[in-house]
Amino acid sequence: MNWNAPRATGPLDAVVGLPGSKSLTNRALVLAALADGRSVVRRPLRSRDTELMADALRVLGVGVTDDGEDWVVDGVPGPLRPTGAAIDVGNAGTVTRFLPPVAALATGSVTFDGDPRVRERPLAPLLGALASLGVSLSSVQGLPTTVHGSGAVRGGAVTVDASQSSQLVSGLLLAAPRFELGVTVRHEGGRLPSVPHLEMTVDALRASGATVEETVTGTWRVAPGPLLPRDAVVEPDLSTAAAYLAAPLVTGGAVTVEGWPSATRQPGSVLPDLLEQMGGVVTRTATSVTVAAGDRLVGIDADLGDAPELTMVLTALAAQASTPSRFRGVAHIRLQETDRLKALATELGSIGGDVQETDDGLIVVPRVLSPGVLSSYDDHRVAMAWAVLGLGVDGIEVDDIATTRKTVPDFVGSWTSMLGI
Repeated sequence: MNWNAPRATGPLDAVVGLPGSKSLTNRALVLAALADGRSVVRRPLRSRDTELMADALRVLGVGVTDDGEDWVVDGVPGPLRPTGAAIDVGNAGTVTRFLPPVAALATGSVTFDGDPRVRERPLAPLLGALASLGVSLSSVQGLPTTVHGSGAVRGGAVTVDASQSSQLVSGLLLAAPRFELGVTVRHEGGRLPSVPHLEMTVDALRASGATVEETVTGTWRVAPGPLLPRDAVVEPDLSTAAAYLAAPLVTGGAVTVEGWPSATRQPGSVLPDLLEQMGGVVTRTATSVTVAAGDRLVGIDADLGDAPELTMVLTALAAQASTPSRFRGVAHIRLQETDRLKALATELGSIGGDVQETDDGLIVVPRVLSPGVLSSYDDHRVAMAWAVLGLGVDGIEVDDIATTRKTVPDFVGSWTSMLGI
């Protein structure tokens, strides 16, 4: 059943609490699984992607149990002993790319597969790197593939083209301390996207006791050694904040997001600055960010290569602005949950919008928009963008709002609560 995106009836005055970061939750789970002892992942995101990660680690023989809102993880410092033969990755890039290197440390074979779309997402560079390190796989082209684990990986140096996803590097780095020689990964190819996510990976490794060197740009050396159990507190998801903090630029009024970290590696941290450039008024405290409507919503020219997750909501804003916008540096989002550039251009075009694809992004020229049913393409960020669009455009319906569960367990509930519905 289609979801009728609520139209704003007046200026907002809302305080929003965000769920935890998917990126931080899944990195914490993987490192806890490989640590020597018991870890606690506090205030994790509980969503489809993170539950898939927890379930996959259980298949690999790791104890992941509930403790209220937290996850308790009993790490396995030696060879992993699988409890099953198959892992469902859904359409989760982190599960797809973080766990094959972990499965190579198991004493048995485990097959990875998931939703149809995930078979189209970039994975071959990581699988090829694992094969060059001596890991046996049934396919190095993509999913489905079976990792024939021997309980240990020798490790060494590999070169990877990660221009399609920084997760291809992160996946190798996260398991690297458990490889006998560690791993040196060198990126060779086009522009490396989502650099803050790689910095997040390095920070998480160091917090778990790993030694990581980055003496040469585009090269990471992770030394072998034990990973330490720890309490990992998960920050709120700042990319998810985009829909909520964008809302007042359409509706008027203001929205406050609580729990905003004072220092973070999350790429979504640039969101307030971008919204300010589009006409918002930003107020910060030590623990929150408030965005209020300014005099008018204006277009922006922005390179989003380090924060591609913001492209969808910013495009929905740009379609309602008073001047054109251009978003650059995001060619790689054609290969994410869906072809995000095509999805935005196609759906906005279907209701009278003017969105042109470029080699590495979009040009958005504001037009009068009509009612219509918009497809989410089973993409959580696209669905959230249509919710923002619906605030200012009558008759917007979304064909599958439930896909937002990938990162927000109850998006509809939190959205309508923000609107006072």
